[in-house]
Amino acid sequence: MTTFPDPVVVRRGAPDADPSDPVAPAAPTTPVVVLLHGRGADESSIIALAAHLPPGPSYVAVRAPIAEGGGYAWFANRGIGRPVAASLAETMAWFRSWLDAEVPVTSGRPVVLVGFSGGAAFAGGLLLAEPERFAGAAILHGTLPFDAGVPVTPDRLAGVPVFVAQGEADTVIPRELLDATWNYLAADAGAVTTPWRDAGGHGVSAGAVAALGTWLEAVTA
Repeated sequence: MTTFPDPVVVRRGAPDADPSDPVAPAAPTTPVVVLLHGRGADESSIIALAAHLPPGPSYVAVRAPIAEGGGYAWFANRGIGRPVAASLAETMAWFRSWLDAEVPVTSGRPVVLVGFSGGAAFAGGLLLAEPERFAGAAILHGTLPFDAGVPVTPDRLAGVPVFVAQGEADTVIPRELLDATWNYLAADAGAVTTPWRDAGGHGVSAGAVAALGTWLEAVTA
């Protein structure tokens, strides 16, 4: 079993009450939006997205646990968009340990995942492994982790809100993986999918951010 460092996080938006303070208000029901950066980046690169998203939720950006290329990665891969199953299982377990301490299931606080590129694959893996744990997920310019040890079966995400954004000119993620992700989320998954596709490349356009914000408002209302 690989030993990973403690998670590094940055926060924006609604503050949490301090549970150690006897005069603090009860634990909030504020939704938590977890932002997951792309491969080779870090938490500081994606937390900036929070400034363009709806006020109200607590936004938390988490640093991936594997150092890579001056940044960090969510899993070892066997090709772009293709996680090594054993690595993905280990990092998902690491993340779940952090999440269960950060937002206990008993708190009743909804958790939404927003992942970009490699972070999108990681968000997809978490959602597919435990669809009941999350209030929704946004898959931004990335692929679901097919053939990586998580179930990608019909109706696996039945009723789960999912936002998927892609760019027609994206040449980073293999087109067959983008198409498989789009088709699965639009049909077989059974998810309540909100799609966004534009002419851009491997980056979140202003239009996609606006659409994501509208989706988040509905999911976290």
